[in-house]
Amino acid sequence: MKARELFNRRVPVTAQAFSELVLWELPEPLSGSKHCYKYRLAFVVAGECVLRYDNEAGKGDHKHMGGKEVKYRFVEVDKLVADFFEDVKRWRDENSND
Repeated sequence: MKARELFNRRVPVTAQAFSELVLWELPEPLSGSKHCYKYRLAFVVAGECVLRYDNEAGKGDHKHMGGKEVKYRFVEVDKLVADFFEDVKRWRDENSND
């Protein structure tokens, strides 16, 4: 099996903010991951990425929040997307001028 893109979409959130969600299914896990997905979920406000979930090779599953990189426990794709949007909501609640 070759890698296949499952989704790649940009979701407008406000006039100044959007989420970008990209997910690939891989023939085997990336180094540092135990699942067969490669993903990048980003929340961008006024041209700046303020929140990102990803699993680049060697680093495994993690998220970037407030300038910090934090481990993320991947369970399944639906939970990944739900967790990401929960963090987007939290960020927007804490930063009302997005």
